[in-house]
Amino acid sequence: TSAVVGESGNPMVSYVGAASGGIWKTEDAGLTWKPVFDDQDVCAIGALAIAPSNQQQVWCGTGETFVIRPAHPYGNGVYKSSDAGKTWKHLGLEKTARIGRIVVHPTDTNIVYVAALGNTHAPQQERGVYKTVDGGKTWERIFFLNEHTGCNEIEIDPNNPSVLFAAMWQVDIKTWGLHSGGAASGIYRSTDAGKTWEPMNTRGIEFGKNHPVGKTSVCIAPSNSQVVYALIEDKEPRLYRSENGGNNWILVKKDHSMAQRAAYYTRVRVSPANADEVYTICVQILKSKDGGKSWAKPEGSPWAMGGDCHDMWFDPRNPNRQMV
Repeated sequence: TSAVVGESGNPMVSYVGAASGGIWKTEDAGLTWKPVFDDQDVCAIGALAIAPSNQQQVWCGTGETFVIRPAHPYGNGVYKSSDAGKTWKHLGLEKTARIGRIVVHPTDTNIVYVAALGNTHAPQQERGVYKTVDGGKTWERIFFLNEHTGCNEIEIDPNNPSVLFAAMWQVDIKTWGLHSGGAASGIYRSTDAGKTWEPMNTRGIEFGKNHPVGKTSVCIAPSNSQVVYALIEDKEPRLYRSENGGNNWILVKKDHSMAQRAAYYTRVRVSPANADEVYTICVQILKSKDGGKSWAKPEGSPWAMGGDCHDMWFDPRNPNRQMV
């Protein structure tokens, strides 16, 4: 499983995207599941999203994005369902190969952003951040660094949708090995809905030519969107925190446990109810109640036993409803 999402406020309905098994849906709170994507031309799912203002609209980005060997399946772009997964329409971006995240504008279902990682095996142009303002009829690439660097994750501020953060990853996989990292990897911010972008290495996060880093992840706290977290693959994984919307960042923690086997995992999430309740997702899930200063396994949770954790979703209307 590579992506999870549910209908907010409706615990009966959830969707699961499989790394190479299509999309599955439950309408009875997980008791039974049915495949809803088998008629399409691709089965590798990288990202799922439900439009906050219309939960009948479900978006899918294809291609496996948790990569660690040269055998992960490609996708063929973006799909949208307007009837809660009954039917799907292919909406382009075929050459992006792997899509790590899709975010939909909180009030306008026509505005959607796509994080395109690319093929990860060779240089290409079809990488970076794409945006549509017409519901997927047309796409514009609004952020591109170079042909070796794609976008692993994108976040939109639910309280100010003009603010976006992009987690960029320079990666190259060959049959003889994986090279994760480079001068372009890092966290970038836009305050004008994607027209311009600023690297956060001038505001406290270490990355760039003199400090190349690997895979990155970023998450905005929904309850207080001035609080933003960035998890960085470094010599020792680093967690940064901003309390002013990215204007300044503070290094909170260095700990290998936050991002073990970084290329295959590296994801940070924040509870919708509490900006200090942070989770890192990798071999196991770790939870912090103090903004990342200290960590422990979630109490009484099967996730704490370890395993193979890749994605985490919170119901915005009921943060105690979580899916991994």
